[in-house]
Amino acid sequence: MNPVVIIGTGLAGFNTVKEFRKLDKETPIVMLTADDGRNYSKPMLSAGFTKEKTADDLCMATPEKVAEQFNVEVRTGIHVAGIDTDAKRVLLPDAHLDYSKLVLALGADTWTPPLEGDAVGKVFSVNDLMDYGRFRAALEGKKKVTILGGGLIGCEFANDLSNGGFDVELVEPMGRCLPLLLPEAASEAVGRGLADLGVTFHFGPLAKAVHHGDGDKLVTELSDGSKIESDVVLSAIGLRPRISMAQEAGLTTNRGILTDKTLRTNAEDVYALGDCAEVQGHVLPYVLPLMASARALAKTLTGEITEVSYGVMPVTIKTPACPVVVCPAPQDSEGEWEIEADGNTVQALFRGKDGNLLGYALTGDAVKEKMKLNKELPAVMP
Repeated sequence: MNPVVIIGTGLAGFNTVKEFRKLDKETPIVMLTADDGRNYSKPMLSAGFTKEKTADDLCMATPEKVAEQFNVEVRTGIHVAGIDTDAKRVLLPDAHLDYSKLVLALGADTWTPPLEGDAVGKVFSVNDLMDYGRFRAALEGKKKVTILGGGLIGCEFANDLSNGGFDVELVEPMGRCLPLLLPEAASEAVGRGLADLGVTFHFGPLAKAVHHGDGDKLVTELSDGSKIESDVVLSAIGLRPRISMAQEAGLTTNRGILTDKTLRTNAEDVYALGDCAEVQGHVLPYVLPLMASARALAKTLTGEITEVSYGVMPVTIKTPACPVVVCPAPQDSEGEWEIEADGNTVQALFRGKDGNLLGYALTGDAVKEKMKLNKELPAVMP
């Protein structure tokens, strides 16, 4: 019997295995990963300095432990060459692997802006545990970090690195913190919270180039002509679903790999979930939808075809300097914000034209209103 093959050992891949094994203890499973296969929680990567955790500390289980615990085969350092969906075969550099069902848990790639300069190769991004280990090693004995991007990842790292004793300068061309997730009043509250930790903001200009400076220093040149000198530069612009492998295999893609509500792609017995997937138009690179997807997919893989549903999906942003919980309104929603602000405590409610609550953004002490407001919100995808 050909195994269920899962490409990817991040949260999506591991949680699918975990849920599958609750229902089926015996069907062979092979997990393929290009990295070292350690099980870890990706959200913890932007809280590691606060908790004084090394990459090894954040590892929850080695691939050997996962293999033993869940009765799976984990192959690490594997770069998949392609997928033949007609033959139901994963092509490897020097072999192939036939599957009964294939799960794409490919995750997302960090997006680095087009930078010039002779030190572009020194710019870090942190997208997995191995990246985190390299980034942490580069910061040994260093003091100052420039962060490119003031979205979720950038703000979390700004808070975390400040807690870890680093001086942080953050560049955000859209003019405020978390510009795509928060209304202005909530953005400003987060900015004040981070500024109180010592974060210096450069709102408005773009990063143009990164050059070698004096000694080991790096110089980030901005579009307004200003320059920031630091020891390390971290790009935290955002994530893009990994879709190239799926595209080359003839799977339908848009922003992500397109699936129906059972997480099936347009190819028979090929499924996708997590950051790489676009489920009925939804690309949700967060933990709650990932967990819901893993539970539903496990049932489908064991023969009980199950549609995933996304209830209310609040996103907690790890900026303890100014706590944030946000539930974005559906894209293209018409309506307006109702905002109550008291210092860094902001309750912003997005109501549709009929007055119904469609989304919210809460900062500071207002985050405790989350549970009450969740009851008013419609499900993301019933």
